[in-house]
Amino acid sequence: MKRLLLAFVLIALPALAQTPQPEPDFSSLSRQEAMIPTRDGVKLYTEIFAPKNASGPLPFLITRTPYGVMDDEHGYARGLRVYQELVREGYIFVFQDIRGRYKSEGKFVMNRPPRTDRNGIDEGTDTYDTIDWLLKNVPNNNGRAGILGISYGGFLTVMSVLEPHPALKAAAEQASPADMFLGDDFHHNGAFRLSYGFEYAAMMETSKENYAFQFDRADTFQWYLNLGALSNVNALYLHSALPTWNDFVAHPNYDQFWQYQAVWAHLTEPKLPILNVAGWWDQEDFWGPMKIYETLEKKDAHNMNYLAAGPWNHGGWSRSTGRVLGDIDFGSNTSEYYRANIQAPWFAYWLKDKGTLPKEAVTFETGSNRWRQFDAWPPRQGITRRKLYLRAAHALSFDAPGSETSNRGQDANDFDSYISDPANPVPYRHRPIYPTYQGPGWGTWLVEDQRFVESRPDTLTWKSEVLDHDITVAGDIVAHLFASTSGSDSDWVVKLIDVYPETFAPNQTDEQKKMSGYELMVADEILRARFRNSFEKPEPTTPNQVTPITVDLHTADHAFLKGHRIMVQVQSTWFPLYDRNPQKFVPNIFEAKDSDYQPATQKIYRSRANASYVELPVEE
Repeated sequence: MKRLLLAFVLIALPALAQTPQPEPDFSSLSRQEAMIPTRDGVKLYTEIFAPKNASGPLPFLITRTPYGVMDDEHGYARGLRVYQELVREGYIFVFQDIRGRYKSEGKFVMNRPPRTDRNGIDEGTDTYDTIDWLLKNVPNNNGRAGILGISYGGFLTVMSVLEPHPALKAAAEQASPADMFLGDDFHHNGAFRLSYGFEYAAMMETSKENYAFQFDRADTFQWYLNLGALSNVNALYLHSALPTWNDFVAHPNYDQFWQYQAVWAHLTEPKLPILNVAGWWDQEDFWGPMKIYETLEKKDAHNMNYLAAGPWNHGGWSRSTGRVLGDIDFGSNTSEYYRANIQAPWFAYWLKDKGTLPKEAVTFETGSNRWRQFDAWPPRQGITRRKLYLRAAHALSFDAPGSETSNRGQDANDFDSYISDPANPVPYRHRPIYPTYQGPGWGTWLVEDQRFVESRPDTLTWKSEVLDHDITVAGDIVAHLFASTSGSDSDWVVKLIDVYPETFAPNQTDEQKKMSGYELMVADEILRARFRNSFEKPEPTTPNQVTPITVDLHTADHAFLKGHRIMVQVQSTWFPLYDRNPQKFVPNIFEAKDSDYQPATQKIYRSRANASYVELPVEE
């Protein structure tokens, strides 16, 4: 079990590594352990690594984590394995277990929000106190500190900049959640991320160390389906023992609990340089770093807000070469490029007064597979918002539905429909769907070939003609649907897909054959219809009434190449990543009964009066 949990931690901390890396050599570093006191007396377990033969004073680089800093197998902090370029540059590395986790004292609180009074504590004050202690107790430091972290570590990084220590001179939040109800780990637009929320809460709150929930089968799709209504989770398994699950049940809407926990709402003008890092196919926290960058950008009067985004899954920039993700080859080692050409120079500039900086936003354009630099993201010039319409015969076109439908009432040709059945939900990835961190698939499901659902009767697909020129999208993508349901609540999932050319020849390699006709998701999102007008005050939909539905698919930098097609898919289940909507409005889905779940007839309209479309930021 110990070996299983170690592997579990390595995945949870930064990412699923795509390419094995050589074993690093850290013999040039000295190691020190400390229990650093905080202002309320709680002591935090910390490991400090410093170059043995430094030529002069060095800055600190701090990483705080809930996943355990110590790698018992190798005898050094686990985080060092992802900082090889920074080790070569020379820093005093600091790794710390946050309060209540692993070897640190105190009580753990999931995503502990900012303190509400000056005498309180939060993750920011713990970081402040840590820096203060380091400056006074670790020799040969230059009086400066930087902080960086991925995922939960990114959240901890953001917390450290709200009321930063004066010595904190640079921060890199990487894949930080920004709002756990609107767009990150636990919910997207109010739709609950079932498998992740359940398994992560069990992982973090069963004990001080990571715990893997013991499923009785490998394919959790069937386990979650057999579970039935969400009310069965506490009744059958958790018995109200996990605070985070109890918070899910107690706060089904975007109330003060979620609003105050959302770190983006606490951001003001940047007080120090901040690098925001995101992966286009981050399966956990893509919305977060983009929201943090966007929020800071509105208040950035002194050019301290930066962005790097590339073709990575959750934390993929930190471990692998970044040449491939799943079946997709990006033509170069994108992760190595980021670490050597963006992250290492960025910290050297702010903490050592060395080198120069790139432009504010550096992104990797997928499809064309090239790095680009911008003064800000999204680009402020050269972008035209174009509407890609859903048309008859499952076609996509930049031409709106014609006048031939303008004088007729709604009929069978004005919409496409399907039956959404909670008893037979659409899987979000190929089955078997193993537990989130205990098996393959979680780190690469966003780039899986979508042909596995295209033929399902409960998934609608529209496809463009073969493109006669490249179409590059750079910025925010938004789906505008006119939809109806026979129920009183519904989920709407929208995917924007790049369809590769259909090619075949006897001399093709297996790789070429596999990529023929491949359907790659470029952007995707879900909206729970009860929240279509307000996340604070849910309301039912009127059965069988045409209803405007807007789904923000978020930002992208992607080139649909000549010879490819553009595809849009719509469905109403995405299981068990998201819980099943009963499709009958109930006050709290976490308290719904099994009998509340019912099939519903879903319609997507494409008439002139109710023209559904996806709005693309097309680069001219």
